[in-house]
Amino acid sequence: MKLNALCTAADMAVPAGADVNVTGFAIDHRKVAPGTVFGAFKGAKFNGEDYIADAIKAGAVAIVASPEAKVEGAIHFSADEPRHLFARLAAPFFQPVPETLVAVTGTNGKTSTVELTRQLWRMAGQRAASIGTLGVTTSDETVSTGLTTPDIVTFLANLTGLAREGVTHVAYEASSHGLSQFRIEGPRVAAGAFTNLSRDHLDYHADMDDYFAAKMRLFDDVVVDGGTAVIWADDEWSAKAIAQAEKRGLKVFTVGANGTSIRLSGRTPGGLGQKLELEHDGKSRVLELPLIGAYQAANALVAAGLVLATGGDAHTTFDAMKRLVTVRGRLERAAISPVGAPVYVDYAHTPDALEAAIAALRPHVEGRLIVVFGAGGDRDQGKRPEMGKVAAEGADLAIVTDDNPRGEDPAAIRAMVLAGMDGKGREIGDRREAIRAAVAEARHGDIVLVAGKGHEQGQIIGSGDSVRVLPFDDVTVAREMAGTVGR
Repeated sequence: MKLNALCTAADMAVPAGADVNVTGFAIDHRKVAPGTVFGAFKGAKFNGEDYIADAIKAGAVAIVASPEAKVEGAIHFSADEPRHLFARLAAPFFQPVPETLVAVTGTNGKTSTVELTRQLWRMAGQRAASIGTLGVTTSDETVSTGLTTPDIVTFLANLTGLAREGVTHVAYEASSHGLSQFRIEGPRVAAGAFTNLSRDHLDYHADMDDYFAAKMRLFDDVVVDGGTAVIWADDEWSAKAIAQAEKRGLKVFTVGANGTSIRLSGRTPGGLGQKLELEHDGKSRVLELPLIGAYQAANALVAAGLVLATGGDAHTTFDAMKRLVTVRGRLERAAISPVGAPVYVDYAHTPDALEAAIAALRPHVEGRLIVVFGAGGDRDQGKRPEMGKVAAEGADLAIVTDDNPRGEDPAAIRAMVLAGMDGKGREIGDRREAIRAAVAEARHGDIVLVAGKGHEQGQIIGSGDSVRVLPFDDVTVAREMAGTVGR
């Protein structure tokens, strides 16, 4: 495709010399080939502008960078936000894309919501996929990307690949990092969803208002004009999200106890799920949702809202909710101990998410709720004592362990968590031993919750050049321990 045609499609000025063929886009200079457009961005660890000369030597025909960047021998597209300009230019190159795209933002629930949306579409007969923390998920395969929101080139290439495979509907996660770094720009997004907002990533964002503003780029810039904002109406930030969507002129579709589009009028926990009483379009409905926990009900209802907002049939959608399955690492029942105590694994790694997971399991506990959890290194330190406080108040026994300490001293991280527990936490640094102890401690009627890693397959130790990822899967370890304790 010609560079001048890409500029025209992106509604950009066509520079001199743009009558050249473009063969691809790259943000890694090692992936540049003749005909590539190279994005030279300043990051936290690397400055892409340092590699402009190498990219041009490798055949880059254009460089997207800041106005101050030195570019010789290629067209220089300059902008104060070069990531945004790069995304606009790349979007028309990566064609086709699935005809129906929706995106989900919020602190918690993104992964479950996009996957449940995919499941609802699939049960309605659509060729659907989801993109996010779990990777690219279709009805028959999963391909890991390693990030909640992958880089813009990977993201766009994934969409094109899915479209060529016949996928017509895609739901994807829109993280605050991905939104603030313009990793999901370009394609037409019919609907966006907001799940909730609680403390997370304040090592990256200045404060909660800045964090919220990053999330709201989904409604401000990404969803198309006249598109729909699906909003969980029962969060303390919901009213602000609704106001933001209305200011943009989007259609607002609210769900929850305070929702007007789908109102949750009743919820009754059951043995393996929960009964939901709903009101939609003037009709009352009762359905059995085969997922436990209030927050899973919230995720399922937001997913249903996205499906309905993009043309889904109400009867088909609500009927399909009865057949939804648990998302990997999200309140996943991993094992049952020899004495009959179930062990659940959940990705909860923020105070709010940990509180929600504990609340989800509490109605099912006949004896004690035993919680194993930790906090990540090189991340927001302020949430550590808050997580400790939540566990101390919500669990009958809380074991503090390691969870991706990265470049920090694991003992120091645990100490910060324990500082919020008023002496009520037990400390076992080795995560495998902590899970073993929890399972061994459990008696009939107890429930064990292993929180923090969820679907993750490794324990991250160290940072920079010395970083290591040690194989570790909470589900696998829980099953191993459940099969060996007491023997």
